[in-house]
Amino acid sequence: MPAKNIIKIAVADDHTILRKGVIELINAFGDFEVILDATNGRELITKIQQSPVLPDVCLIDINMPVLNGYETAEELRKTWPGIKILALSMYNAEYTIIRMLASGANGYILKEADPMALREALIGVYENEYYYSEQLSGKMVHTLLEGKKLKTHITEKELQFLKHCCSELNYKEIAEKMFLSPRTVEGYRDALFEKLNIKTRTGLVIFALEMGLNPKG
Repeated sequence: MPAKNIIKIAVADDHTILRKGVIELINAFGDFEVILDATNGRELITKIQQSPVLPDVCLIDINMPVLNGYETAEELRKTWPGIKILALSMYNAEYTIIRMLASGANGYILKEADPMALREALIGVYENEYYYSEQLSGKMVHTLLEGKKLKTHITEKELQFLKHCCSELNYKEIAEKMFLSPRTVEGYRDALFEKLNIKTRTGLVIFALEMGLNPKG
C-alpha cells in the first residue's frame, strides 16, 4: 500500500488504557492515522459530526456505556454509510458477531488478537465490504464477488433461511418462524454450506448481508 494513502481511523472504547494502547499500535503501523477517539458511542458520533475530516474506518468496542457497539454501528451506518466499521470485543460468541454484522459492522476482531491481525482486519474492512478472518477464505471471497450469479442457484426457501440467519434466532426458532421442522432448516443450512463453501453461520450471515438480505432493511 502506498505510504501516501493513509487510512484514517476513529477508535471508541471506554477502557482508557486499552484505547490509548490501541491508538499507539495503529499509528505505529505507518499507513494508518487515528484522527479521533472516544470513550463511548455517543461521544464518537458527536466527534465525527464536529470533525472536518471523516474517518475511513471506525474501530468500536461492543460493550460501551451511553451508546453500545450495536447502537453505535446502526447510527454510523444510517448517517455515514461510507464509513467502514470494525467491531472490537473480548467475546467470540456467534450471536454477538451476528448481531454486530446485522447492526452494520463490516468486520469483527477479538481484543486478544495479534497486532498484525488488527492491521489485516483494518485493511480488510477498508478495501472490502466485509472482513472476518475465519470466514473469508479465498474461495469465499470469490463466492461473494460472484454472489448475484450464485443467488440464482439458491432456492426461495434457502433465501428466507439466510435472511433469518441475520437475526438473533437460533435454528429451532428459525424453524418455527418458517413453519418447518428443525431438521428441514438444518437441511437448508447444510445445503448452503456446500453451495457457498462456508462452514459456519457467521459466514452465512456475511453472505446474506452482502446480498442485501438483512432483515433490518
